[in-house]
Amino acid sequence: MSATLQTIAARFGCELRGDASHSVDHVAPLATADPRAVAFLANPKFVQALPDTRAGAVILTAEHAQACPSNCLIAANPYATYGRVAAWLHPPAPLEPGCHASAVVCDDAQVDASASIGALSVIEAGAFIGPHTRIGAGSVIGARARIGADTRIAENVSIGARVRVGDRCIVHAGAVIGADGFGFAPDDGGWVKIPQLGSVWIGDDVEVGANTTIDRGTMDDTVIADGVKLDNLVQVAHNVHIGEHSLMAAMSGAAGSTIIGKRCMIGGGAVLINHITLCDDVLVQFRSVVTKSIREPGTWSGSLPAEEVGRWRRQVARLRQIDKLAARVRALEQAAREPGSGE
Repeated sequence: MSATLQTIAARFGCELRGDASHSVDHVAPLATADPRAVAFLANPKFVQALPDTRAGAVILTAEHAQACPSNCLIAANPYATYGRVAAWLHPPAPLEPGCHASAVVCDDAQVDASASIGALSVIEAGAFIGPHTRIGAGSVIGARARIGADTRIAENVSIGARVRVGDRCIVHAGAVIGADGFGFAPDDGGWVKIPQLGSVWIGDDVEVGANTTIDRGTMDDTVIADGVKLDNLVQVAHNVHIGEHSLMAAMSGAAGSTIIGKRCMIGGGAVLINHITLCDDVLVQFRSVVTKSIREPGTWSGSLPAEEVGRWRRQVARLRQIDKLAARVRALEQAAREPGSGE
């Protein structure tokens, strides 16, 4: 769609500096944008690209406006404002209501007339599909599952029995929601499977990345609260509870019964050990391993960066001597405390 900068500024609360009548119809990066595009500058390390941009307008903060050769849309949060503008200029394809001829919909499933059910998808007994919701090709919605309004389920998604997905959610291709949690009891050298009788409860405005897995609970439900964002290839184990507006980046995982508070951010590749609690507003950095509960908000890290292999081996060799070193320090401290030691 096309819009004038005056319209965009008014709609998204920007201060406009430049030609209010200039029209744009798409978004693009600073370096490749043309006069019909809106670009943005949020990260200062890209400021060198600003003077040469050909963008019709740039969303940025007031401090960078002086260096901009084009029209400026000044915003307190350029990245978030860009996201809203991009979504408005590039709306998703209109929904086509109805069921594809190859879809299988059980007789007692409830599918709203405004919903779209894709080719080769399956809607099992007692499932509910809300208004204006899209079920992508090849996806399976399990028995008595409930999918809310205005939700987009992409292709080849598996949503298990009794799973609840709220309104305005996005579930990307290949995600599996409601598989059994990893529950086994040791017994006489083997394993006894523990039935996973709970389900998964997902709130509103949640996004689940491609090939992410969310396991059903053992007895109670696994809970993903409103506004949570899960990247691709995230593992959420049984009975995990993720609080409102928290985020987990790719390759991270939360083991069983972990509780993550509100507005937490879990970095890529980070691991949360089972039965721990993270309070609200915790940031766990990339590839960290959290083995104990975190009771105070802030940034936490437990990872070691890669080193040249020779240096790394020397460091490991020293670490292996740490017990002997600690014993020597204790002996020296003890000797210093003894009479006649000179203290």
